[in-house]
Order: sequence, then structure tokens, then C-alpha cells
Amino acid sequence: MDHKHLNYFLALAKTLHFARASELCHISAPTLSRNIKQLEDEVGVALFIRDNRSVKLTKEGESFIDYATSTLANWQRFKANVKDPTQHIYGNVSIYCSVTASYSFLHQILEQLRAQHQHIEITLNTGDPALAINRVLDAHESMAIAARPSKLPAQIAFVNIGHSPLVLIGPKIQCPISEKIAKNAPHIDWSELEFIVPEQGFSRQRLEQWWRKNNVHGKIYAQVAGHEAMVSMVSLGLGVAMVPKIVLDNSPLQDKVHVLPSENYQPEGFDIGLAVLKKELNDPAISALWNIAQTLGANVI
Repeated sequence: MDHKHLNYFLALAKTLHFARASELCHISAPTLSRNIKQLEDEVGVALFIRDNRSVKLTKEGESFIDYATSTLANWQRFKANVKDPTQHIYGNVSIYCSVTASYSFLHQILEQLRAQHQHIEITLNTGDPALAINRVLDAHESMAIAARPSKLPAQIAFVNIGHSPLVLIGPKIQCPISEKIAKNAPHIDWSELEFIVPEQGFSRQRLEQWWRKNNVHGKIYAQVAGHEAMVSMVSLGLGVAMVPKIVLDNSPLQDKVHVLPSENYQPEGFDIGLAVLKKELNDPAISALWNIAQTLGANVI
């Protein structure tokens, strides 16, 4: 059986989308379709159900995932052992995280990875943390550093590597926002203030939860993708915001904002961890990073 066909099968099984899978495999969609048909002819059963709008795995296709994954993993180990009897792990792992997470959490993982597995290559993509889990679910990335959602998707394995409290921040400069805050000090009428809020994601849910618990009728000035930009907008006096403390601690603008007190219900923080599709843990390179993250997680208090 051609190992190339197995790689193509796994790409399509991950994405359930011919165009996206063909991009991952660096071939055209018609070429991918032809190779999948050749594999199905060799196996003797249909592995996918296709129509004009969707691609789904058959029952046999679901079973074939484990065979294809283990076969390719064994092949990679054999090749690596032939080339290098010390049995180094080879592979490429793509990781998605926010800019802040890249130097707050990821560096710990990469530091140990470089010491233990020098032949694993990393592709790092940064962006809005609210997208992290979906980037893994959609097979855009192998792994992601993400906030643990209240309901973890069944396909996702998640290991904690840290915790981040949430803090409320306001501007230090003289502006209408700071004047409203000072007017009622030490009490703050949050319903009078404009908020800079995340467009989506876990932080947005935490803010809305905090609004409800404190009977705040939150007025939204702007919706922003990324916590770093929220700190910047607050520093300019455009509103107040709720951000992860780790973002504030690492922001070059932290001296231009200050943490505001919450008299009643405090904002709830969240756990930060490494997320990966459970079925991908058979991959030696992904498994190596997972094991490192588990070691870091064991040290989280």
C-alpha cells in the first residue's frame, strides 16, 4: 500500500474538505480525489461518502484512521532508525497561540523540546486566542495553546500548563472615562462606562458573566480581536476592559493603565493548556510535545 495514499486519506479525514485537504498535501483537488479513489479500490470499500456539498467518513473510513495513523507512524520510526540508530523523533508540528502565550507559555515547551528532540520542526502561527480550539478542530493546526472552555469538545485532549486571572483595567490619562471613575471613587458605576470587549471567545463569556452577576448594563465602545489591542485602546482613554492578567503583565503599555477594583463578584480566571485532537496523539512528534506539556502541567499549582 502506497504511504502517499495514507497521508492523503488522513488529510481528508481530518478536514472532510477536498480543497482544504489538497492544500495540506500540496496537490490539486482532482489529484487528491483520484488518489483517494485508488486507495478505496485497493481496500475494496468506500472510505468516504461524497456529495456536492459535503464529505463524510463511512464506518469503514472511521476504522481505517487508526490503521493509517499507526502504519505511517511505524514507517516514520523505521526510516528514522535506519538513518539514525539513536532513534531521534522527526516531524513537523504546527502550533497556534496568541502573541502573549507565545512568550508566556510556549517558550517553556520549546525550551524543553529543543533539549530533548532537536529534529522536530515547529511552525508557529499567532492570532486571536478565541480561535485556538477551532483551529485544532478544523485541522488548521496540530496543537494550540488555549483557554480551557467550560465544555471541552469530545475530540480534544487538553492538558493544563498554567492559570491566568482576569483583571479590570482603566486608563491613567485624563479623559472622560477616568473622570467618571474618579467621580464615584472608591465605588465605580460600571454601567456608566464604555467597555472595550473581545469579539468572541472565553474572555467575552467571562465578561458577560461578570456583568450579569454585578447587574452591570455593559455599554460596548469597541469589539476587538486580541487582548493586546484591548490594553492599547484602554491606555488611549477609549474605555475600560477585562483582560487576562498575564497579558497586562507583559504589555509595554502596562504603566499607562491601572487595575480597577471589583467590589462584589470578582472576575473568574481560566486555565491555560495545550489542546490537540485525541487521534493525533499517535504521531510521535505530537506525542513528544504532549509529554512535555504534561510534565509542565504536573508543576502547575
